[in-house]
Amino acid sequence: MNPSAKIFSGTASKYLAENIAAKFGVPLGQSITQKFSDGEIQPMFQESIRGDIVFLIQSTFSPADNILELLLMIDAAKRASAYKVIPVIPYYGYARQDRKDKPRVAIGSKLIANMLEAAGADRVITMDLHAAQIQGYFDIPVDHLESSSIFIPYIESLKLENLTFAAPDVGSANRIREIASYFEAEMVICDKHRKRANEIASMVVIGDVTNRDVVLIDDICDTGGTLVKSAALLKEKGARSVRALITHPVLSGKAYDNINNSVLEELVVCDTIPLKQESPKIKVLSVSDLFAVALRNAFENKSITSLFIHSQRRDK
Repeated sequence: MNPSAKIFSGTASKYLAENIAAKFGVPLGQSITQKFSDGEIQPMFQESIRGDIVFLIQSTFSPADNILELLLMIDAAKRASAYKVIPVIPYYGYARQDRKDKPRVAIGSKLIANMLEAAGADRVITMDLHAAQIQGYFDIPVDHLESSSIFIPYIESLKLENLTFAAPDVGSANRIREIASYFEAEMVICDKHRKRANEIASMVVIGDVTNRDVVLIDDICDTGGTLVKSAALLKEKGARSVRALITHPVLSGKAYDNINNSVLEELVVCDTIPLKQESPKIKVLSVSDLFAVALRNAFENKSITSLFIHSQRRDK
């Protein structure tokens, strides 16, 4: 048996799925999601998928209907006798709930993993999880792509003279260290203390940024508070310029105002989540090429190692 590859999209990520399918080399599969008057949803495939490898593209950002729609699509594909069902989740929602950091709270990212497996997923392809160890919540293969393969060429194109990388918090240090090592550049850390979610009490810079062109890198920008405060502090400490590269533009609340009124030169994001509005300071880089290659390699049972930063080391 030689299964075919078919790519479908949930309603939230059709803009991205169309580009991925085009670069993969197949038309986007035909499906619809009916919505009843009480809000109940029912996805439906409009073509046969019997014996096929089915990729279902859907980022699970708010509202929660996006997660439920993906789960229902997985279930529908299994019941339609798909050979394999692979959810492709560019932005994996609830990833920030990766541990019990307070009494009597859920571990949301583990629950989402359980639901994806219970629905019938055979493997998962995702990108820049808030915590890499979330892969361990799954008992099926997880291909965890990194935005570094998109950001590195962009940073190189800027030709910054005194390049320094900054982690907006201690938790991002490992991610930044690897990219800084690639460029043989220095790195600093903005150590923050929170009073509560989305509210920073204090922040200090660990390292010297005097006359440096600083690039902040992180996986998520929510309200923009951390980025704005980090950028202002870095400028205060003598940075010549500060820009930020963020994978997932959640951008909730007053995020757009925060970014537009900040000292950031620019905020570069990926299209794992669609922007709610345009901004002169926000530039979007597409993940469609990266995911198209990852899907092709998964379909052909090939390695995806070439997509990672350690396979892109510059000649010394």
